[in-house]
Amino acid sequence: MTPDTNARVRRSSPTRRAVAPKRLDFSPDVADETVARKKAKTKNKMPGKRRKDEDELDQTANVGGLSAYELERLENIRKNQAFLSSINLLQAREDLHQTTRPKPSQRGLRPQSAVKEVLPPRKSLRLQNKPAEKLTLPKEPTDLLHPDLTRVLKKPSGALHMNPINQDGDFKLPPELLQLSSEDTKEEKRKLDLKEYISALKNLKIREDDVVKVVKDRVFSAAFHPCSSSLLLAAGDKWGKVGLWNMGAEWGDDGVLLFEPHSRPVGSMAFSRCHPNQLLSASYDGSLRCMDVEKAVFDDVYDINDGLKTFAFMSHDCSTLLVGTWFGEVAIVDRRTPGNSHESLHSLNTKAVRCVDVHPLQMQYFVAAESRTVSIYDSRYLKKTQSKAVSHLNGHALSITSAYFSPCTGNRVLTSCLDNHIRIYDTSSLTTEPPLITSISHDMQTGRWLSKLSAVWDPKQEDCFVVGSMKRPRRVEVFHESGQLLHSFLDENLGTVLSVTAFHPTRNALLGGNSSGRMHVFHSWSEGQRPGSPLHTSTDAYRLLV
Repeated sequence: MTPDTNARVRRSSPTRRAVAPKRLDFSPDVADETVARKKAKTKNKMPGKRRKDEDELDQTANVGGLSAYELERLENIRKNQAFLSSINLLQAREDLHQTTRPKPSQRGLRPQSAVKEVLPPRKSLRLQNKPAEKLTLPKEPTDLLHPDLTRVLKKPSGALHMNPINQDGDFKLPPELLQLSSEDTKEEKRKLDLKEYISALKNLKIREDDVVKVVKDRVFSAAFHPCSSSLLLAAGDKWGKVGLWNMGAEWGDDGVLLFEPHSRPVGSMAFSRCHPNQLLSASYDGSLRCMDVEKAVFDDVYDINDGLKTFAFMSHDCSTLLVGTWFGEVAIVDRRTPGNSHESLHSLNTKAVRCVDVHPLQMQYFVAAESRTVSIYDSRYLKKTQSKAVSHLNGHALSITSAYFSPCTGNRVLTSCLDNHIRIYDTSSLTTEPPLITSISHDMQTGRWLSKLSAVWDPKQEDCFVVGSMKRPRRVEVFHESGQLLHSFLDENLGTVLSVTAFHPTRNALLGGNSSGRMHVFHSWSEGQRPGSPLHTSTDAYRLLV
């Protein structure tokens, strides 16, 4: 079709294209005329009461150069502020902003500054007319439990020197550490009645300096040294590191020395009762080592390819060990024989052994926390396969994290289970099914990023135990075997879940470890006493602290 050339084209006039100038200054007269015109149109349509209100509002329309709408808005703001002040909401808001979560303690291990490698400047191969390089990356194993990967990450067999990785290469162990670890710890334990024990628990406090980063990663195990002149403790983390912390010491990082004897999580550790200068630790990498402060080495005690989870002493001189693996086996290891092998290896009727503990008096008996049951065995009648148990502690619905004999008599067994219950059984007579004394409801669901909660006895008190808690505010709870809650440790310096807990064997002190490698210590000091200062005897120490 041919367009009509004679048709008139409508074009916009210059006045329509022009933009209206902006009014930059406020014109009261124009504004008053506009408001008055709008009011006149709607005044006749308003009811009497509303018209009266509008008239009153019009009288104040020009106060301070503000419009009627702005005046009404300011009046609403004033009323709202008065109402919020009457219910003290503004003050609560200020208090909430002032109350901030305490920052984690910066004491202990210091973050090491990474040294950046100076690389040559990058040049484009395309701009240089060069072909691109073809690189092939090796396949990385995805399973951390793969035996080939464990063999690569595992420390070499034999003794390892005690060289702290948080200190320089020429650092030597302080002589005070050897003197402290060799202290005589033999003493008579004095049991308190329940009222005195609760009073002693209430005296335990935690201060800002009592929270220190001892290891780099999540704490899997911890133990107090039995010395009484000072508080010395050890902790093992997720990647095989072992940290020593002496409260009040000046060596290392705020009294912390860090070692790396293993390559996988340190599942269990304990100081030797006969040789206090020795600390034994078992790791998932299949190695069990003994830290000897006197020799300044980590001796190789036991070594297998499979993962080790737990161990316990089977003799009063701590020369014989009972070691449990992740695959349902227990090994009897004699440290007096040369080499790093076992005397005998026995398979229990279970898929995994998560905890073992030996009877304090009749040391031929031991309790094993298996998949969903707890069994008591006699080590004299163990077989290579399908060993039969003496007693079965039934009633658990899910996986069991720990099981321990009472420390003095062994007449009780304390178990922790993921079915959110802590149970105490009567084992004074080893029957086929020992009776259940108490079942305590306790939240045990820590998730995958926290170590599992385990209830442990107080070695000074036969019938009391401690366990971490998932409640808020964060706390640590102490129970009686009857199920009575004796005390809850609550403090502003405690803002995290303490999964690993333990009482001091001779003094009135409690430790707790969290997922960031920090150790918390609750303790009490008499007047004139400070951390790190010596006490003459452990008996006097306990009497002063109680």
